[in-house]
Amino acid sequence: MKLHLSGSSGHNLFTGYGAGYVMVNQARHERSVIILPDRVVEGWEATTFEQLTAAHFDFLLPLRPEVVLVGTGATLRFPHPSLTRSLIASGIGVEIMDTQAVCRTYNILMAEGRHVAAALLIR
Repeated sequence: MKLHLSGSSGHNLFTGYGAGYVMVNQARHERSVIILPDRVVEGWEATTFEQLTAAHFDFLLPLRPEVVLVGTGATLRFPHPSLTRSLIASGIGVEIMDTQAVCRTYNILMAEGRHVAAALLIR
């Protein structure tokens, strides 16, 4: 699916997504990635849902987002609460969604000026 921009904000926006990829500002990403309004963190070592650990979520702490949207791929799957405990204990909100929902929600929150992070599992 292609998403349309409502204006150029100078921030990262999802511009499309499909099976096995997302597009951010027209750049295609086919591996797990973290997207923030002001940067893209490629090479997030989380590769599959089954391999998620607390360390994958701890990696997000220094980025200091208000909320982390976790995209679990085409299917919505909930990680064990112990994996996201460090984010919640630090006052960072965590929402789990399928990847398509994360792309749409991220764009809305980012447009509202929120410091949101999208952490996407892409295979």
